[in-house]
Amino acid sequence: MFVGYGVVAPEEEWNDYKVDVAGKIVVMLVNDPPLEGKFGDEAMTYYGRWTYKFEEAARQGAAGALLVHDTDAAGYGWEVVRSSWTGPQFSLPVAPDRPAPAAFEGWLSQRAAATLFTAAGLNLAELTAAAADPAFRPVELGFAATLHLDNTFQTVSSHNVVAGLPGRDATDEWILWTAHWDHFGEDPSLDGDGIYNGALDNATGVAALLELAEAFASLDPPTRRSHLFVATTLEEQGLLGSAYYAAHPVVPPAQTVAAFNIDGLNVWGPTEDVTVVGLGNSELEELLADVLAQQQRTITPDPEPEKGFYYRSDHFPLAKIGIPALYLDAGVRFVGRPDSFAKEVRDQYTQLNYHRPSDEFDPSWDFSGAELDVRTLFRLAFRLAESNTWPHWYEGSEFRAVREASRAGA
Repeated sequence: MFVGYGVVAPEEEWNDYKVDVAGKIVVMLVNDPPLEGKFGDEAMTYYGRWTYKFEEAARQGAAGALLVHDTDAAGYGWEVVRSSWTGPQFSLPVAPDRPAPAAFEGWLSQRAAATLFTAAGLNLAELTAAAADPAFRPVELGFAATLHLDNTFQTVSSHNVVAGLPGRDATDEWILWTAHWDHFGEDPSLDGDGIYNGALDNATGVAALLELAEAFASLDPPTRRSHLFVATTLEEQGLLGSAYYAAHPVVPPAQTVAAFNIDGLNVWGPTEDVTVVGLGNSELEELLADVLAQQQRTITPDPEPEKGFYYRSDHFPLAKIGIPALYLDAGVRFVGRPDSFAKEVRDQYTQLNYHRPSDEFDPSWDFSGAELDVRTLFRLAFRLAESNTWPHWYEGSEFRAVREASRAGA
């Protein structure tokens, strides 16, 4: 059964599950419904993430869920899907208050999906266009599927690596830092180099985490507030390390002032700006703007908001429990470079190296931009750690209510 975008969003007056899909295999499109004035317009909301779509399919009682991949909409090619979903898949134990996942979850390439729909006497492009209408109703494909899966299940343990640095005064008020240390291990089925090094994504972030920890630990006296450094595991398997931390926080969320996430540094040189992924969410952006002004730099909105990067890294589970979270990315105005340079290097990395063994250290990398951005984070966190300020989510943020309830009970 084709269920359009697989979204149930009452606040947007949207429901793609207008019929009972219990026991059905649902086929869904990636991203948000492209309807002007809804779902953040060009910026992806959580409804557009594949994690949400699989969760909603499970809530609806679907027997299986298949996502139709689209390179332009998803922001990455089919090879990224193939590499990410080949081999062992990890998940946290299912919480008692959450439905078990559908019996199987997977992806269809555009080509495979078009073939399936054609065999059903349907047109994928026409149904994709129809799915953008709030009145759209699920469409039966007229097929029954029998699947036999040979799975091996095992319980494995991985670890978040956590270090605390007590403050000098407000020791029960914490600045939280995250960077994920995992990648995809090794794929022996690949010819040649099968090691997923994850040099940019996210060895650079872990390096920054260690540098920041060392910098704050060297201060005498220490900052007024405390710091918690968390190198998270299994980010690449669905933010599992961060999600585990959110469910079992070392520091109560109400006592966590803010979170700063580092996921890939700028290795292409200094910029006149920094990109805030998910710009418009919290007052942390105002503090950041002041720090950048001292560096004669500015904030740039995410140039690719449709790719939903705010929902694709470790700050997101923290935001879901109310902690104001900031995620910086490389700017787009590189010093001494043409305006096209930022897009060129990002596109090249995405197409050639992202989630591939070729994400290796490159001697040509220019770390001066990374250094500048890490200094920005240090100065921002230092200011926050020395203050009494509790940054708020902006009005209209989906995370504001959770934070207010959390702080009210502190």
